[in-house]
Amino acid sequence: MIFTDLIEKKKRGGELTEREIKFFVESVCSGSVPDYCISAFLMAVVLKGMTFNETLALTLCMRDSGEILRKGEIKGVCVDKHSTGGVSDSTTLIIVPVCAVLGLKFAKLSGRGLGYTGGTIDKLESFRGFNAQLSEGEFTRIVNETGGAISGHTAQTVPADKKLYALRDVTCTVDSIPLIASSVMSKKLASFADVIVLDVKYGSGTFMKTAESAEELAGIMVEIGKAAGRKVSAAVTSMNCPLGNSVGCNAEMRGVIDVLKGAENDLAALSKFLAVQILACAGWDKKEAEAACENAISSGAALNKLKEIVRAQGGDAAALDDPELLRYGKYKREIICDKGGFINKIDGEAIGRANVITGGGRRKKDDAIDHESAVLLHLRTGDETRRGSVLATVFSNDEGSLDDAVRMIQGAFYVSDVPPEKEILIHKLIV
Repeated sequence: MIFTDLIEKKKRGGELTEREIKFFVESVCSGSVPDYCISAFLMAVVLKGMTFNETLALTLCMRDSGEILRKGEIKGVCVDKHSTGGVSDSTTLIIVPVCAVLGLKFAKLSGRGLGYTGGTIDKLESFRGFNAQLSEGEFTRIVNETGGAISGHTAQTVPADKKLYALRDVTCTVDSIPLIASSVMSKKLASFADVIVLDVKYGSGTFMKTAESAEELAGIMVEIGKAAGRKVSAAVTSMNCPLGNSVGCNAEMRGVIDVLKGAENDLAALSKFLAVQILACAGWDKKEAEAACENAISSGAALNKLKEIVRAQGGDAAALDDPELLRYGKYKREIICDKGGFINKIDGEAIGRANVITGGGRRKKDDAIDHESAVLLHLRTGDETRRGSVLATVFSNDEGSLDDAVRMIQGAFYVSDVPPEKEILIHKLIV
């Protein structure tokens, strides 16, 4: 089989066989073809798409390209949750301790941030000493002892996806539904979760720009999961505005602490919704699940559970008692509104990119993150504003980056004379 024949076939809109897709994945992993050939194939997929059978075959071949994690000695119902990525999306850090308090086993493999969307592992590393690369034995022990653990993917897990994602990120081939679906689900299926709940986002702060495209992606991923014998559901949710009021690692951890102390906002609402859906898929009555989630937070049990998990993974959990320890950059600028009216829209992508400019995100895979870089939003979509009102504050340890960040954040706020229609946070649930 010749690799360029696959490019030609897909370029002309042909449907690849399972054997051809397996050959493609094996070629990616072996390094037997140059990156420019792989990139050409990826662009052909972006332009011509894939059938469901092709997407399913690609997912399973990618899953099988590396180590398949086994449940082993972990006892109980194992659950997992995945978000397709968004600005200020820290729901995992709320959902894991809530579900762990309620007796589920949340054995979570998470990633780092790339581009303008933050990564769960980066945020957890706000706690000094936190170990995000657990061995299989450590992972099993901590999940059994605390009910939850969050670790990074190993080099042996889905290596095909690592190579393809790195190429997609630099060749403008990220926003393809078959490629996103196979990337997400290959990692989920390489793990052992009995229940998988997906949060598929749409809007300016994520890769799917419309609810319709997010719904299509969600439907495909749910069907892939079912075909692989898992219990999977997906929520289609809005990301037309940053989910929380804070962007940046330390800032978002402060936001998580606020929610676990009872704050009510979009981050809290979506986290509770997803936690309830996980519990329902695991066999709970939905009304009982709602009440149990509320109690896990209001009682302080979920915050204490997060402390327990952080400590079990070697982290200094002192900041969970004293959030002021999660510091912001030493230089700050306020973004001032230049006219009165109503906040009609906040461009989440622009806010996320501003955080990258100040050092809070990665331009390249191996870039270091400045956990103290932050953007704090003081007004949200629908809020009334006046000329001179402070829209946001940006913090950085790189003073020279602030002018560009301020301009970008200023342009992210759209002010009109009339209030916008209320944004629906949760568009649809697909089961």
